[in-house]
Amino acid sequence: MSAEQASFTWRDGGRTVLFGPGNLDNAVAALADQGVSGFDLLSTERALAAAGELADAAGAVHEVAPGGVPDAAAAILDQASAPALAALGGGRVIDTAKAVAAVTGAEVAAIPTTLSGAEMTGIHRLPAGAEQRAKGLVRPSLVLADPELMTGLPEAQLRFSAMNALAHGADSLYTPFANPVSRMAALRGAELISEALDQPRESRERGDLALGSLLCGYAIDSALFAIHHVICQTLVRALEIPHAETNAAILPEAMAFMRERAPQQMTDLAAALGTEVESLPQRIRELGRPPALAELGADHERLDGALEAMTERPELGFTPDPPGREHLRAIVEAAW
Repeated sequence: MSAEQASFTWRDGGRTVLFGPGNLDNAVAALADQGVSGFDLLSTERALAAAGELADAAGAVHEVAPGGVPDAAAAILDQASAPALAALGGGRVIDTAKAVAAVTGAEVAAIPTTLSGAEMTGIHRLPAGAEQRAKGLVRPSLVLADPELMTGLPEAQLRFSAMNALAHGADSLYTPFANPVSRMAALRGAELISEALDQPRESRERGDLALGSLLCGYAIDSALFAIHHVICQTLVRALEIPHAETNAAILPEAMAFMRERAPQQMTDLAAALGTEVESLPQRIRELGRPPALAELGADHERLDGALEAMTERPELGFTPDPPGREHLRAIVEAAW
């Protein structure tokens, strides 16, 4: 039985993941069953069109503004005062809810509409101007994962989002915090993602794709991240280019770079993707069909500033034999 046809409940410490079709339609009942009563809803205009009774049951609805998480969270921080926040949307919406909750102490329930993995992590930025008020980073305590909802993007955007998910698993394989459980989750997640993307869209096992994303999100939450995410997060902020597309563009080049620094991990990743390590970058390109950074509107004149910011990120040190500025430049230029 494919994951698409299966439903399960996954309790992991203080987090509960409800996986299965129809979870958006049953969201109000699921929230109540998990002890969430009064809540505000954070979402976008597009996602709200499908929110149904979830929006009706919310004490207030807050549309998350375009742009970065710190500013989006700051804009609604003083209005989103409920004891719980339900986040219906992609990674930016869920991360905004986490950022607000880091200051207010609210519980977060995540209902993902993409493969961002944000619903599985306690990794996020903080509201602009309120960083000192934060009580700590927040991991959603409830995840309502509906495979149909998570995999409904148009094909090109879905593949970019899937590469974001795959990058979570890939980058987590070689950090100092990697462990047997995180590696098993990452490699199984990578396998599910690649097998699903190899299938025609009309007959794709969408549940497998969604589950692969959750497993890779779990892996990066456990083992944290290194070179790939340092590059991508910095490029997105410094060059103001889209997140999923940037991950898709950089991932083949970052994994090519890592073949010498983490040979066993890259061999294992290649096997999960159904290829040999020598063909790993090409296999990732085949799966993600990435755009070049130039196609995303990246301004090459701002690259030096971005590279400087990358070298200042402490997470870069989680990469085996941490790369220097020229190594980082070579990876980015190869994706340009």
